[in-house]
Amino acid sequence: MAEQKIGEQFITHEYDEAIAVQQCIVEAETQLSTKHPVKSAKEAIKAALADDKEFLQQLKTLGKPYGATGKVEDVAEGLTGLMEDVLQTATTDGADSDFYEAHAVLLNIKRKQMDAAGGMLEIARATKDSELRTAATAFKKAQKASSEALADELASYAAQIATKAA
Repeated sequence: MAEQKIGEQFITHEYDEAIAVQQCIVEAETQLSTKHPVKSAKEAIKAALADDKEFLQQLKTLGKPYGATGKVEDVAEGLTGLMEDVLQTATTDGADSDFYEAHAVLLNIKRKQMDAAGGMLEIARATKDSELRTAATAFKKAQKASSEALADELASYAAQIATKAA
């Protein structure tokens, strides 16, 4: 592969990070869609999972010309490590507070992806990449919608935990 220019290196980095973070989201949603103790949260996570799997494949396809493979760097490593830790605790211990934490971390990672989609959209506009522009627009809208659904479920779950009889 020929040496990349600075701009291309940045695009590769952005794709690598987006792919790695999206993979983390898909893995977390895969576990939580079957193990989350709240049925409506499971359903919201399952709905997001279907879209997120498609977006992962799309990110891999769009990143391929730049050599992006999902290389895990600092931000993705931190998010992935945190998600793995809280999922491990939730699925091992099974306490509501642990599932609440896992749900909250997933929500935060999805919000990070929503922000990344905004950056990708601006890159697409600047580079006049209509395929990326279309994909980034859909990605951002879907992340926003699923984040809102997960936020609503998280708030409801907080109330449920807080009002449980001892």
